[in-house]
Amino acid sequence: MFQIQWIWHNLKGYRGYYVAALILSVACNALYLTTPYFSQELVDKFISGGNALYNLEHNRKLFWLLLAGMVGFTLLRTIFQYTCNMTYEISSQGMIYRIRNHLFRRIENQDMEFYDRNRTGDLMTRLTGDLDMVRHAVSWVFKGIVESFSLFTASMVYFFVINWKMALMLLAVTPFIFGIMIIFKRKAGPVYVDLREKLSRMNTDAQENISGNRVVKAFARENYEIEKFQKSNKEYAEANKKASLLWLKFYPYMESFANALSVIMLLGGGMFLIKGGLTMGQYVAISGLIWAIANPIKNLGIYVNDLQRFMASAMKIIEIYYARPIITDREDAVDQTERLHGDIEFRNVTFKFGKHVVLDNISFKIKAGETVAIMGETGSGKTSLINLIPRFYDVSAGEVLVDGVNVRKRKLKQLRGNIGMATQDVLLFSDTIDGNIAYGNSDMPEEDVRHYAKLAAASEFVEKMPDGYETIVGERGVGLSGGQKQRLSLARALAIKPGILILDDTTSAVDLETEKYIQDNLRELDFPCTKIIIAQRISSTKDADKIIILDGGKIAEMGTHDELLAKKGYYYEVFKLQNEGFGKEAV
Repeated sequence: MFQIQWIWHNLKGYRGYYVAALILSVACNALYLTTPYFSQELVDKFISGGNALYNLEHNRKLFWLLLAGMVGFTLLRTIFQYTCNMTYEISSQGMIYRIRNHLFRRIENQDMEFYDRNRTGDLMTRLTGDLDMVRHAVSWVFKGIVESFSLFTASMVYFFVINWKMALMLLAVTPFIFGIMIIFKRKAGPVYVDLREKLSRMNTDAQENISGNRVVKAFARENYEIEKFQKSNKEYAEANKKASLLWLKFYPYMESFANALSVIMLLGGGMFLIKGGLTMGQYVAISGLIWAIANPIKNLGIYVNDLQRFMASAMKIIEIYYARPIITDREDAVDQTERLHGDIEFRNVTFKFGKHVVLDNISFKIKAGETVAIMGETGSGKTSLINLIPRFYDVSAGEVLVDGVNVRKRKLKQLRGNIGMATQDVLLFSDTIDGNIAYGNSDMPEEDVRHYAKLAAASEFVEKMPDGYETIVGERGVGLSGGQKQRLSLARALAIKPGILILDDTTSAVDLETEKYIQDNLRELDFPCTKIIIAQRISSTKDADKIIILDGGKIAEMGTHDELLAKKGYYYEVFKLQNEGFGKEAV
């Protein structure tokens, strides 16, 4: 079974503990036989045996030894059980710590396509609920199965030693029980896979609602979201109920066969006792061990139930555990430690998202240090184009070159470490403002943080805050305006002194005066930098060395501000729309 092999692989470093725990489980359950054995000896020798009175008068030392043995082995079993439970827990927690770290590394190193396919709520479910189910299986379900089988086997061996006919009568019930378990297992598998999917969907709905709560409130859609969550919650509850009811359908049969053992014991044991096939002590011993056969049979259904849950959760984790990113470093990747100059070339680039062509045969060059603006209608491919430079996606055809080297032949860390990005959809971490600006370099001196905040026109509002740069930013920048978040994002991008700076509508939420201040600072950076700016404001694009207009994934226009005005195409129409009634000088 692949899941068990995967578990064993991840127990590395704790395998010795786990094997010791399994051995202790077997030993502990074997010790359960000691109490019936001592009970049998006490009854036969001191209560009902032919020499009982003589033994009470002349062999009291044996009586006390038997009692001491019963108490001593019970204490030993208790110690074994405690040690066993602790060892299972240590092993399972160590294993889960290892798996969780591995999963997070896997998720962290995936490419953008992975995040396009997987929902955040589903990934969170795998890192929490699914992992906890795996831990539960390793520390309790597997333990219970081993204990049940070892206790059942040891008891049956003891019964065969006492009276093989009686043992066969008890053993005759077990084939029916295992038959029921096989049927239950087949029916339960798909049910628990569906249950797992319903849980993932419910968590996704909750996560999306919490992260987008401001939008919900802005549109007064609280009731709609409540109804939406109630629907997914109800589906999960129904799936959970279905899984529980499935087990309850089989439980009466399991309980009946387990109770049948007691009936067999009363009838068969009584018959053998009357005919002299059993002594009273042996009858007492078998009676005292009936639970050791009945309980494992009862518990087996519960363990199979939990085992199906484990299988469903483990498969979801394994999908991520062995997932490999499509975009990785090639073996012949260029090892370039020096800073990028910033030459960029798109050579006959076509990019498809699924079957949809996003960019179609794009070609242009950008010289190091140039500022290039990209404009176009929504959906024209602007963001997709800039995502190809740091290789968030790979081209479907053609080449993207940086400093004359195909980005596919560059090491991702070196390539992306030289590209600063600030996007319109700003994500700030739950950290200080200082920590967010210095995210790309945690050892950045405080004066550098202040310098880049000033370049991004952020220092003024930051210094007015009660704690200044030590102000804690709420999740995703809660408490800051859109313009403030954009300026902090720009400061973060500038702080790594990138060879290539990509700004995706970064100043769309700031006023024109602040935008002009930022544009002036970007022209006078204290480090060489190629700048690519996606913007819809003419004020952001007019001073660029080159302006590229995208339309339907193709280059519709390309040139300087004056050249594009002269063409009287898309750029000219946008210029007129933004400057109607003012004249060219206003820009």
